[in-house]
Amino acid sequence: MPRMLDVSDDVRAEIGDDEADRLLAGENAPGSYDCTSCRTPGDSEQERTSTVLFIGDETAVLAFAHATCLPSQVVQVTEEQLRGAVRSISGDTVDLEPDKIVPEQAVLGVTSGLVLIAGELHPALVVEPTAPIVRPGATGAGDDFLPLLIEQGFMPLTAIESVPSVLHGWSVLLAMGQLHAVLQPGPSGGQPVAWWQAHQPLQVTDGWRTAANKHQQVLMFAAPVGAIGRQPREDLLRDALDKAAANGKLVAAALPLAGT
Repeated sequence: MPRMLDVSDDVRAEIGDDEADRLLAGENAPGSYDCTSCRTPGDSEQERTSTVLFIGDETAVLAFAHATCLPSQVVQVTEEQLRGAVRSISGDTVDLEPDKIVPEQAVLGVTSGLVLIAGELHPALVVEPTAPIVRPGATGAGDDFLPLLIEQGFMPLTAIESVPSVLHGWSVLLAMGQLHAVLQPGPSGGQPVAWWQAHQPLQVTDGWRTAANKHQQVLMFAAPVGAIGRQPREDLLRDALDKAAANGKLVAAALPLAGT
């Protein structure tokens, strides 16, 4: 079935007429997707959908967005933002130059929610990649996502009974009431750098923002691919977190709040 896709002239020029025509015909376009702007589900069979092409130095990723959120466009980003486990685009690699495209690159899914601990609500971010994270330079299969975070100071959890300890040097950047990035210490003690960065600032609820301003920190929970899933409600998200912890598949830390 043809999709209700918008492909701008700039995007068409980058991906080529054949690829653009296949998208418009519904051959390569997904039916359902997560909007790369607002991060909520969309359906290209039911609503107008923009194709957004993110281009780094060597890699290109085609993402999809509600047409009401973003127009179809080409967005230049740094290769560091685009590749590896620190980017937040949901999309498919585009065959611009096949020798430069890395298939099935992991994408970090980030969900915000309130978590009840010891009778008090805390703002939380739940991070789960879409594919196994392999240690840089490693060969072969495997998933090093949790070990890499543990090496950075995140603590394994078997149950969510108390607030995790603060991980100094890391922070959550909130600006103008929107979530922009998770920052980690820079190399050699320099300026913090983005571990995860939203390409479009993410909206958070008033309750989440109020709790973040109250505690001046955000709890970050991380789990390997498949451990949490996309949960539509906070109670289901908490159930998934508890299950991941019980299965030894959850790490956490409290990150100081940067911004308001």
